[in-house]
Order: sequence, then C-alpha cells, then structure tokens
Amino acid sequence: MSMSFTIRRLTAADAQAYRDIRLEGLSRHPDGFGSAWEDEAGQPLAWFEQRIVNSAVFGGFLNNESELAGVTGLVVQQGAKQRHKGALVGMYVRPAARRTGLALALVQAVLIHARTVVEEVQLTVAPHNEAAQRLYRSVGFVEYAREPRSLKIDGKYHESVLMTLPFDPMV
Repeated sequence: MSMSFTIRRLTAADAQAYRDIRLEGLSRHPDGFGSAWEDEAGQPLAWFEQRIVNSAVFGGFLNNESELAGVTGLVVQQGAKQRHKGALVGMYVRPAARRTGLALALVQAVLIHARTVVEEVQLTVAPHNEAAQRLYRSVGFVEYAREPRSLKIDGKYHESVLMTLPFDPMV
C-alpha cells in the first residue's frame, strides 16, 4: 500500500494529537506499554506537553501533516553511569498506517537522533508482537533477555522481550 507521510519531531503544539494517539495505543494494546491507560487518561494536556518537551518524541503524519498516525520516542537515562543508554519507547502506529513503511521511518528517525546522544538504544516488546520484533531486528536490534512477570494486567502476568542496539562495537 503506497501512502505518503511526513516524519518529524513533535513539539508542545502537538500535545493534543499526541495525547489522543497515546491513549488509543494504551487502550487497544495494554500489554504493549509499561504505562497504563488509567494512569494517563486523567492527566492534563500540560502533562503530555512535558513528555514531548522532556524527551525526543517523533510523529508520523498523513495527509499533509493533518493526521498523526504513529509515534515513538527516545528517553535517555539521567544518571552518570547510565546516560550512555537510551530507550525507544511509546511505539504505536494506527491500523490505517500499518504496512506502509511509517513504523520503519519512525524507528529510523529515533535512531538517527539517538546516535547523536547515546551509545546504545534498548527497548521492550511483547513476545507475541512478531511484527514489531521483525521491524526492530531489521534495523539491527537483538534480543538479549526475557523478563518474566514484566507487566501485570488485570491480575495476569505478561513476559517482555528485551532488545538492544549498540552503536559502537562493545569493548
């Protein structure tokens, strides 16, 4: 399916669109995120603005930037011993924009940015989300561990796959 889209870093002005797509992702795929819909649904718009401002969040837009169809971001660790690592977080692409290349373009945008600020990017993905795992492997991520009981949703435990992409050869 051919579809034109634009990828760019979000700004505070995108907070409402970001809030909408973020809550949609949390609601439709609770096991795909460490955060819970109920923790974020009641937050004010300013809270979403701060998320955008405090980390690098990228958006994929359709129809001349009128429709935010996908998001992901990079969060960098703060401590002196961990700030060489970033985490690719909050990845979600709306169903209409899947299989268009938009998800890959979002991941690539994060990685281009990440190379300027960290030495390694890590991520967490649900074991059954094979499409996401294929996408991440295609750009060089490798699985390094599985965390049992990573998430607890409605009383049920969910395992997570942990993946990493070091930019420089490990010494």
